[in-house]
Parts: sequence; C-alpha cells; structure tokens
Amino acid sequence: MDLPNKEHNPERIEHLKNMGMLLILFFSLVGVIATTYKIDQDETLRNNTAPLTSVSDPFQQISLEAKAAVVWDVNQSKALFTKNAETVLPLASLTKVMTALVARESTSPTTIVVVDKNALAEESDNGLFSNERWKLGDLLNLTLIASSNDGAHAIANAIGGVSGEVSENQPRKKFVDIMNRRGRELGLEKTFFINETGLDSSSDVAGAYGSAKDFTRLFEYVLRTHGDLLEVTRRDSFSVKSLSNLSHKVENTNKNLAAIPLVIASKTGYTPLSGGNLVIALDAGINRPIIITVLGSSYEGRFTDAEALAWATLEYFSSPSSQKP
Repeated sequence: MDLPNKEHNPERIEHLKNMGMLLILFFSLVGVIATTYKIDQDETLRNNTAPLTSVSDPFQQISLEAKAAVVWDVNQSKALFTKNAETVLPLASLTKVMTALVARESTSPTTIVVVDKNALAEESDNGLFSNERWKLGDLLNLTLIASSNDGAHAIANAIGGVSGEVSENQPRKKFVDIMNRRGRELGLEKTFFINETGLDSSSDVAGAYGSAKDFTRLFEYVLRTHGDLLEVTRRDSFSVKSLSNLSHKVENTNKNLAAIPLVIASKTGYTPLSGGNLVIALDAGINRPIIITVLGSSYEGRFTDAEALAWATLEYFSSPSSQKP
C-alpha cells in the first residue's frame, strides 16, 4: 500500500505555514518585551546611581575658632580651603619664620653670634646667657622650636650690627627694616613687621601683622628654598651645646605634633592681641606638601583647628573617585 507523499500534501503544507507564522509572531513579542524591560532597568539604574564624580567636601563640616585660615596645596598652587584669607591680623611668634629667613639669607649658619645683654633685657626665656657664644645655625634651631624671644633678639642684634650701648636699639631696627624689605620682595602685600619676635609692642599694637594668605606664601617660600631651616620644628625637643660649652634642652611649643601625621614643619604663635596662631606643613601623600595656616584662634583652639583641617585634608585626598592629580 502506498503512503501519501508528505512533501506534496497541501493540507500539511498549509498547516506548517500557519505554525511558522505563529512562531515568528511569538519570538517577535518576546524580543519587544525583553527590550522594553532592559530599557526600564537602565532608566532605573541611571535614576538611582549617583555620578562617580560626586564627592562630599570634608571641609564643609568643620567649625573653626580661628578668625582666618588657609589650606594650601603646594604642588597645585591652589587653596583647598579658605576663611578670611586676606584679613590682616597679628602674627605673634609666626614672625620668627621671617626672622630666621633673613638671618639665613644674610650670613652662614656657622657665623658666630654673641648674645648681647640687650637680647636678654625683655624676656630672659630659654636660659640664654649674656656673652654666650653660638653658631648661628644652632641658635636658629633653638629659636624656632622653642619660639625663643631671647634667641630672636640676639640674632637681630648680631646681624643688624654691633651695639656698644645698653640702650642702643639701632641694630635690631635695621634688622626689622630688612625683614620688611624682604616681605615686599616676596609679594607679602599685607604683612608688616614692627619687631623681630612678634611680641605685642603695647596693649593695642602687635609686633607684626599679616594675612593667612601672605603667611602661607612665606612658609611655602622657606620650605622651597631653605627646607632644612624648619626641619627642627618637626621634633618634640632639641638639645644643643653653645660654643661657650653650655648645654640647653628646649621643648617644641607645638604640643600637638603627635595628633597630626606626617608633619614636615610647624610654627606656633600666641599673644594677648593675636590669640592663638599656628602654621603646619604636612605631607598628604607622596610628594604632596600641604600648608595649613590658622590665625586668631584661642591658645588651645589653634591646635584643634589645625588638627581638624589636617584630617579633612587627608580625607579629601583619600577619596578614590576624586581623581586629584
């Protein structure tokens, strides 16, 4: 018995055509549904994902006692944070950074300095002795780390000229004139020095004035050109013998060194007129020097202000999506 030829069965051929059309329609609908679902998912993802460059500013949460402050990125030559950066305020013993710079640029660190009795007339701090002989470099170290007013007086007397009278003040005045001239050369337009220590000259006149922006610029210049000058200020203490064979040990006036990591240099300042001042330089990364200047805080507030700014700086650079050069 012959079987029907399937290939030429008209009914079967029509049935297969209908089935094919149904399958094509089915897969077309599946494709449309899948595409629509993917678009909806992509839209939801875009709406619920923050941009990768959206990074909170760690400095926004900080409340400072200081009247003025600057956080300065040395490599990028830009401010990461400012508060009244150009306001002129008393500098107090931050002044001694300029004192040290002028001394270093005026003569060799091995120059012999004799402590004149006039240098001891005002403060008598840090145990210096009349006619004690020093190498300038050693006396600068003691003066900077201990913020020694006697040391600053002695340096100004020696470099400004030799004084033959107890009441003679011309050598120190000449030295301060050099400080002011050097400030103008460095573009410190809002900075003026009245004495070499920064001590208040009277109850209403400070020993030096400047802005946080100016002083940050000065500190950066010293770090770039005479980096070794400020190295001692990263230590807790400093021990030295003068050329007169007298031993001295002094403590760092920055009592908060341990609270801030990677400090390169620092300098404190405080008087009744200035309140608490502090400048620190820290390394926020490989070859990433940052300068933090705080003016017009309280005695303790200068340390907490600088510490808060330092940790905010480290947080700023630690953000993986900040893409900072």
